Amino acid sequence: MFRKEVLNLYYFFITFVILIDQLSKYWIRTHIKVGSSIEIWKGVLNLSHIENSGAAFSSFQGYGRFFVPVAFIVGIMMLKYRREVKNRRLLVDLGTGLLIGGGIGNAIDRILYNQVTDFISFHSNHGILNFADYFINYGLIILLIDLIFNHLLNRRAHKKT
Repeated sequence: MFRKEVLNLYYFFITFVILIDQLSKYWIRTHIKVGSSIEIWKGVLNLSHIENSGAAFSSFQGYGRFFVPVAFIVGIMMLKYRREVKNRRLLVDLGTGLLIGGGIGNAIDRILYNQVTDFISFHSNHGILNFADYFINYGLIILLIDLIFNHLLNRRAHKKT
């Protein structure tokens, strides 16, 4: 019973990420002209519509579609990693779900438009990102936390024996 609930949560995370990412990008594309910006929180947050035809930090401009296979390879690796984790944990499902969902979200843009819609611009940060980018980053952080925490627990258990 527990495994089925965890499985359903995993697919919920992936679906949630894709929906939030694609709906937000659709809203930006239909409400803010490319190159325009709307200040949301003075001195902190802008919605700044750009179209990135490359990778992170606008590197490799014009080669967006080349990153689609990379997204699918990483997604397959995450699926394999998730399957191989013993005693599957919620953090593993959350982290891999965020990573896979974010990768799929950006891959959809690259397949349909040959570029990714970016719009979240914090004044303290020099990049303009989208929700998929944040979900990918948070997924990585969650998986690292899970790895460290699980390593410490296993180390502690081995010391007791």
